[in-house]
Amino acid sequence: MALHPIPFSALVERLVHELHALVRDGEGSVFELPARKIWRGPPAGLDLTALHHGRPASNPLGPAAGPHTQLAQNIVASWLAGARIIELKTVQVRDDLVIPRPCIDMATVGYNVEWSQELRLDESAREYVKAAMLIAIARHELPAAFAIDPSACATIFDLSAGYDLAGIQSDAVVLFLDQMNDAGPFVDELKQQIPEHLAHLRDLPFPRHIGSTLTLSTFHGCPPHEIEAIARNLMEVRHLDVTIKLNPTLLGKSELLSLLHDRLGYRDIEVPDSAFEDDASWDQIHGIVERLQGFAKTLGRSFGIKLTNTLVVRNHRQFFPATERLMYLSGAPLHVFALELGRRFREAFGDTLAISFSSGVDKHNVVDTVACGFVPVTVCSDLLQPGGYGRMHGYLSELAAQMSAQQTSDLPSFIARWSGPDSKPTKAVPALTHNVSLHAAAVASDPRYSAAKNARPPRKIDSSLALFDCLNCNKCIPVCPNAAIFGLEVELRGLLTHQIAILADACNDCGNCDVFCPELGGPNLTKPRFHLTLKGYRSEPGRTGLHLAGPRDAPHFVARLATPKRDLELEGDLRTPSPEGPAAEMVALALAALRPGTWVSSSLATTPPHDTVKAP
Repeated sequence: MALHPIPFSALVERLVHELHALVRDGEGSVFELPARKIWRGPPAGLDLTALHHGRPASNPLGPAAGPHTQLAQNIVASWLAGARIIELKTVQVRDDLVIPRPCIDMATVGYNVEWSQELRLDESAREYVKAAMLIAIARHELPAAFAIDPSACATIFDLSAGYDLAGIQSDAVVLFLDQMNDAGPFVDELKQQIPEHLAHLRDLPFPRHIGSTLTLSTFHGCPPHEIEAIARNLMEVRHLDVTIKLNPTLLGKSELLSLLHDRLGYRDIEVPDSAFEDDASWDQIHGIVERLQGFAKTLGRSFGIKLTNTLVVRNHRQFFPATERLMYLSGAPLHVFALELGRRFREAFGDTLAISFSSGVDKHNVVDTVACGFVPVTVCSDLLQPGGYGRMHGYLSELAAQMSAQQTSDLPSFIARWSGPDSKPTKAVPALTHNVSLHAAAVASDPRYSAAKNARPPRKIDSSLALFDCLNCNKCIPVCPNAAIFGLEVELRGLLTHQIAILADACNDCGNCDVFCPELGGPNLTKPRFHLTLKGYRSEPGRTGLHLAGPRDAPHFVARLATPKRDLELEGDLRTPSPEGPAAEMVALALAALRPGTWVSSSLATTPPHDTVKAP
């Protein structure tokens, strides 16, 4: 159930294979992102450029720090879909946490119990460098028919860290930040892992600096003095431009519960008193923001805030383990809370305070949110819905369409015109303050954010998943935040069938595939799991799995077919005739996974001879 980063060589092999397949077939997918969802830039004449801490990005959108920005392949998928300000998964000194399983529940609004990285700090650093290098390779190898306009490629990797000053000053986090500042040693090492037949890619100008901006995740209960001390340290000692992510509890208990229970109707959601008692108050944060703005100015740095973190609520559902007393709310109601806070901050600090946003953003509200002047506007919960990373393409298309409809060519002019001719900002109420006030008032009374509109979970049918049988709806593939689920064309009993498989190395059993699968059982729990290492295969007794090793033209395998009565263990050479019975199905699955373009095939194609593990 732990995440294991995929070797860079395998990532390069698969990326290039899938990009070249677009030339051959004119269609396909890249890291499970359909080719039609690759963002190639806005229509001619439109400029979506936004500034984050003074740095240009080709548009203001991206994934929020979370499950979508932890592994290299996911970051690349989000970039291909159009993300240009990518908030990397939050890291901290405690990098040995055991996260409950399942950990993501998107059946209605959005709940989670995962809140920090699931990789070691050195693994996280390496994944972010791998992602930056893979993006450089994708830009170089994208076929002409799918090429991205160079003006639409400016990208910012926004670092994210927490959660206290001692952790930020620890040797491990200091080393991580040093590596993000100078990734040269990682780049030099990883270049040599590019497969020999793609050696020309080693000469690409890979970025050696990953990020100069950082969003500080204060999480829940971080003392106010710690927030300020961490931000000062990051700006003065680490020379970073800093955003501090704030909590929705800043609204105050009375106002937040009134919105949650009375206005929106989420009466079953209980916010514990401790959520308000442990978090900073409005007055405290107001003072901190005021002082940090001045401090940043004296250093020649940039400072801003982010709205908002998730909301701590009691675990009143049956999805997460009963040991989890608390969970964290996201999605539709959080959008209302964050906008109300945005209105308050604009009224208190005017348009000069840089504000980024990540609360319940989707295709229906993304344009209005951008019109509030928030940069970046990041998304998590909506990317966990059917369509996955491909939904980002829809956000950008909608933004471009509305800019064209307003006859504006860039974001500043669009923001100035967004409210319409009959509702104009004034000298006393500048544009960003005016726009966020309008948007906040609109969503607070919009039934789309109410409990009544967000109470129905995805439909289930009275049918259970089987190892080699399902509806083949493929809903599970794009909702996996780790790109761990993939499809295979498998020849079974003389028929070519479409099967779902899991890359166990990238699957953390978050449970999101189970939420959206129409059948009972959960793809991650029912479908066959491929392991890139023998150690990984042996770590999951009682679960159906396969491990293939050896050169691709002479592979051997070990496999386990788990049944209620006993586990059937198999091993053999895939060049020999297939056996009969259940073993034949496992061999057929293994043979399908050897076709170019799968995780398994890409891994075998790049495995050095000394790393080959023979079947026991």
